[in-house]
Amino acid sequence: MKLKTGQTIRIGFAFLSICAFWQMYNTVIPLILTNTFHMNETFSGMIMAADNVLALFLLPLFGGISDRSKAAMGKRKPFILFGTVAAVILMMLLPALDNSFSIAPAAYKEILFIAILGALLVAMGTYRSPAVALMPDVTPKPLRSRANAIINLMGAVGGILYLIISAVLYSEARTKGRMHVNYYPLFLIVGIIMLVALLIVMFTVDEVRLNQEMETYEREHPEQNLTVSDESGNAKLPREVKQSLIFLLVSIALWFISYNAIETWFTTYANKMWSMSLGSANLCLTIATGGAIISYVPVGALAAKIGRKKTILIGVCTMTVGFFLAFLYTMAFDYFQPYLYVLFFLIGMSWAGINVNSLPMVLEMCKGSDIGRFTGFYYTFSMAAQIITPVLAGFLMKHVGYSTLFVYAAIFMGAAFLTMQLVRHGDCKGEAKRGLEAYEDMDD
Repeated sequence: MKLKTGQTIRIGFAFLSICAFWQMYNTVIPLILTNTFHMNETFSGMIMAADNVLALFLLPLFGGISDRSKAAMGKRKPFILFGTVAAVILMMLLPALDNSFSIAPAAYKEILFIAILGALLVAMGTYRSPAVALMPDVTPKPLRSRANAIINLMGAVGGILYLIISAVLYSEARTKGRMHVNYYPLFLIVGIIMLVALLIVMFTVDEVRLNQEMETYEREHPEQNLTVSDESGNAKLPREVKQSLIFLLVSIALWFISYNAIETWFTTYANKMWSMSLGSANLCLTIATGGAIISYVPVGALAAKIGRKKTILIGVCTMTVGFFLAFLYTMAFDYFQPYLYVLFFLIGMSWAGINVNSLPMVLEMCKGSDIGRFTGFYYTFSMAAQIITPVLAGFLMKHVGYSTLFVYAAIFMGAAFLTMQLVRHGDCKGEAKRGLEAYEDMDD
C-alpha cells in the first residue's frame, strides 16, 4: 500500500487557495469594516461571524450536491471551478469599494460592500466541501490520514504565503501615518494565487479517471465498506456505526470548542493575566502553529502504525494536561516565562494529531458516493463549535474571571477524551489486503 504523494499534493492546491483566502479575509476585512466604514466592534463582529453561520448550511448542502453530480469533468471539479472564479471576481470588488468609500463616503457603497461580502461567503461555501472531498474520493481509506496530513500542510503553505506577502507589502514603515490603506494589491496577489492553484487542480488532476480507479479498488475491497443495504438496495449505516459517527462528531465539536476558545481569547488573556503585548502573545500562537505544521506528516504516519483513534486520544490527553498546567501556572505566576513556549509547541503538535485524523475517521464510515455529505457533517460540527465557543468563553471570562479560560479549554478537551472512548469505528486498517498492491501501480 503506497500513498500517491504527487497526486495528493496536486489535489492539495485547492485547499491551499482556500486557506490563503481565509487568512486574508480574517485579518483584512475587520480592518476595513472598522477603519473605513467605522462600524463598531459588535456589528463588525456579527459580520465576521456570518461565515461560520453560513457554513453550517452551505458546507453539507454543497457537499451532498457534489456527491450526486454527473458532470463530465467529475463530481468535485465543477464546484471548485465555479466557486474559485466567482470568489476571485467578487473579492476584487471589495478593495475597490473600500478605496471609493474612503474618497467619497456614501451609504450605498457600504450596503453594496456588505452585499458583495455575503455573496463572496456563499461562493466560498459552494466549493469548500467538494474541494476537501476530492482527496478521499481518490485515496484508499487506510491511507487517508497520511493524505490528509499533506492536505493540511498545503493549507498551511497557503496561509504562510499570505502572511509573508502581507508582511512585505504592509509593513509598519509602509503604512504608518496613512489615513487609508489600499489593500487592492494584496487582494490581487491572493486572487492570482487562487487562480494558479485552480489551474493546477483543473489541468493536473484527472478526477474522472481517478474515480474509476477508486471504484475498481472498492469493488475489490468490500471489507472496507461499513455501510449495508436495506430492502430497497439503498446503502445505510448499521446502528453501531451510526452511534460511533455521532460520538465522533460530538468529540469534534468538543475539541473545537476547547481549542478555538484559546485561539480567540488568548491574546486578551495574556495581556490581562501576564501583561503581554499583542506581538508577544501572538508569538505563543505562532509557535503552536509551527508545532502543528512540523507534526502534520509524522502524525499521519503514526496513525498508520498505531491507529487514528489512539493518535487522537494521545493528542486530546496531552492538550487536556497542557491546558490544565497553563491554568496552574497562571494561579502561581502573574508573568510569562519563556519555557512556556515548549508547552505551546506540544499543544500545537497534539492539535495536529487530532486534526489530521478526525476527518478520515468520519469518512471511513461512509461509502464513496457520500464523501461530500459526510465532509459537510464534519464541518457543520466544527463550525458550530466555533460559533458557540467565543461567546461562551467570553461570557465566563467577563462574569467569572479571566482565569477560567484554560480551565474551560481543559474541561471540554477532557470531555472529548470521554466521548472518543465510545467511538468504535473509523480507525484505519493496519495492513494491506490482497490485491491492494494493484493500486500502487496507478500513475502518479
